[in-house]
Amino acid sequence: MSEENPSENKNLSLVEHLIELRDRILRVLVLILVLFVCMFPFANEIYGFVSQPLRAFLPESSTMIATQVASPFLTPFKLTLVLAIFAGMPVILYQTWAFIAPGLYKKERRIVLPLFASSVLLFYAGMAFAYFVVFPLAFRFFNAVSPENVAVMTDISSYLDFVLKLFFAFGIAFEIPIATILLIWT
Repeated sequence: MSEENPSENKNLSLVEHLIELRDRILRVLVLILVLFVCMFPFANEIYGFVSQPLRAFLPESSTMIATQVASPFLTPFKLTLVLAIFAGMPVILYQTWAFIAPGLYKKERRIVLPLFASSVLLFYAGMAFAYFVVFPLAFRFFNAVSPENVAVMTDISSYLDFVLKLFFAFGIAFEIPIATILLIWT
C-alpha cells in the first residue's frame, strides 16, 4: 500500500495517480464493509429506531407490514448499508481530500478543509432535524387525515425508501449555507 499521502510529489504519472485513487477507494470500501459488519447484528434494532416516529402515531390496531417475501431481511440490510455509508462519511471525505489536496493551492486548501468539516456536520444536522422534527409532524398529519375506513399499515420497505429520501433531502437542504459560501467566494 502507498504511504498516507504519496501524492505530495505533484509529478506523479497517470498510472501512479490511478494507483493512489484505487488505494483510497479500497480503504473506503473496507471501512464501509467493517462498519456494515459491525452494525448488521443490530439491524432490526436500528430499523426499530428509524421506524419509531411512524410507529408512535399508528393507530393501536395498526402495524407495519412486509409485502414482499425478502423484505424482512432486505430492508434492515439496506438500512444498515446506508447507515454504514453515512457513518463513514467523514473518512470518505478525508480520503477524497487527501487525494485532491496536493493539486490545490495553499489558499484553496485552507478553505476546503473547514468546508468539508462543516458539510458533514450540516448534513448530519439536516438528518437529525428530519428525524426529530419533520417525521413526527408529518406522520401525525398523515394519520390525522387518513380516511376512517382505511387501515393504516405501512410497508417496511416503502417506509425505509421514504425515510431515506427525506434524510437525504434534509441533509442536502442543510448544505445551502455551504453552497452560499462557495458562490460568494467564486
